[in-house]
Amino acid sequence: MYFELWRKDLSLLFEKFQNWRTSTEYYFPKVFIFFVLINDIAFWFALATAFPGVFSENELGHYMRKQIPVAFLGALFDSLSLYLTILVIRRALLVKSNLVYISHLGIDVFIAIVATFWVLFVFSISGWIVSFLPQPETVVEQKTLEERNEDYANLAIAAINNPTGREEMKNIYFGIVMGLSAIIPTCVHIFYAVFALRIFLKPDRHRTLT
Repeated sequence: MYFELWRKDLSLLFEKFQNWRTSTEYYFPKVFIFFVLINDIAFWFALATAFPGVFSENELGHYMRKQIPVAFLGALFDSLSLYLTILVIRRALLVKSNLVYISHLGIDVFIAIVATFWVLFVFSISGWIVSFLPQPETVVEQKTLEERNEDYANLAIAAINNPTGREEMKNIYFGIVMGLSAIIPTCVHIFYAVFALRIFLKPDRHRTLT
């Protein structure tokens, strides 16, 4: 009964989303713009709360330039992950095996993990793109894309080796905030999985599902 209730809740949400999708003009552009805004807001919120020092006069201009590729590349990943999530949910709702059902939805967990590494790539490539724009040499040290990739890889390794370090915690927090939009589907699945536990609190009310 638990899995039936979980499927029913997810199916209702999926049906509502599909109805909204089919009745919405310019669905894909609107979704992309939405994710651009979400990523841009997350970018500035993460900077303001984790690294308030970047708002100094010298560095602010650099990050104002950097927000554009960060927001667009982040929105690109989020749009793709949403598309994949829709396909996964559609297939998951069609299978009868509970184990296969869980494994399908587990793909979103993989997407959330990939999002972490995508954030590193986004900042690396964004910094490289911005380096081609005119700006004072004293603002940010000019580096090649390979050097930037190595820097962000070192940050990731440092965070894994010492997750409780002060700077490492800031970087982890920053990555989580930037990756929130990509893990929304995962959070939705976790919510409905937990919400379906209500069947054990009021089993008689949901007995008609069997």
